[in-house]
Amino acid sequence: MTPVTPRYAHGALRPDLARIASWIEPGSRVLDLGCGDGALLAHLRDHRQVKGAGVELDDTCVIACVRRGVEVIQQNLEDGLALFDDKQFDTVVLSQTLQSMHRTEHILREMARVARHGVVSFPNFGYWPHGWSILRGRMPVTGQMPYQWYNTPNIHLCTLRDFEQLADDVNVNILERATFNEGKEVRLFPSWRSTLAVYRFASP
Repeated sequence: MTPVTPRYAHGALRPDLARIASWIEPGSRVLDLGCGDGALLAHLRDHRQVKGAGVELDDTCVIACVRRGVEVIQQNLEDGLALFDDKQFDTVVLSQTLQSMHRTEHILREMARVARHGVVSFPNFGYWPHGWSILRGRMPVTGQMPYQWYNTPNIHLCTLRDFEQLADDVNVNILERATFNEGKEVRLFPSWRSTLAVYRFASP
């Protein structure tokens, strides 16, 4: 089971989630996959009048969503998104979950099916200290990927360029990208210097 990543830091929405929220049109329909404690959906509801729903498997997170008044469906994302119709949503979000999916290509295709736009974030395996760790004969352990090789939920790690190639393969058009390191946005050499990448794409 993937540990819960707090979506609020010191009472504020995490910087990557704040960027995602800024990409969401007011009054639109949003599906948040692996929605955690529902903080993003609650923020979008309260500040952008979004009609949102979440999908989450973890019992504790589902209870947190309910307490926030967030609509949530308890389901394993590996089972797909068959519950949802084509283009039922304006935007679908998959935040820091892509790397733990077994069927990575499938979930991207399903996101493109159920919404006009998608947002994906994931740890950047191209971050330069990761390469240094491997040269020393050890798997990387960092703040964005704090697990040992034997207990990590991350099974499909990738770089920025890897994801961009996958997006091209599944025929989605990348519209925007933001990269972060310790909550601060990275604009110079993001492929090497960022620990987290966030992409917004348009469905075919």
